[in-house]
Amino acid sequence: MGKKRSVKPVRECPRDAVKILHRRFFQGRPGRQALLEEERANAVIARQLCDLREAAGVSQRELARLVGTTASVICRLENADYEGHSLAMLRRIAAALKKRVEIRFLPVKRTPQPV
Repeated sequence: MGKKRSVKPVRECPRDAVKILHRRFFQGRPGRQALLEEERANAVIARQLCDLREAAGVSQRELARLVGTTASVICRLENADYEGHSLAMLRRIAAALKKRVEIRFLPVKRTPQPV
């Protein structure tokens, strides 16, 4: 009989770049994970504002006039890197576009920490 060969376990080889980057830079680093979630929230708000304005068929300049601000403020609010979204301004924009703001509180997704 031949020698028994030891079989190495097959290591997962992720092909998804996002998964690789997440594992490399965020997994097991709660501080970085919190910053990532904050940036995602800013990007979602910016995208929603832009989509809402475009669906209403108004330019940034027109929306600014309706809200009583400048086009540069609207441009800044629609920028995913902007961190100063205020509830008062979001309400002003919503009112100008005949919408309302709704805020939801959701449970935090907890990932098990390695021991």
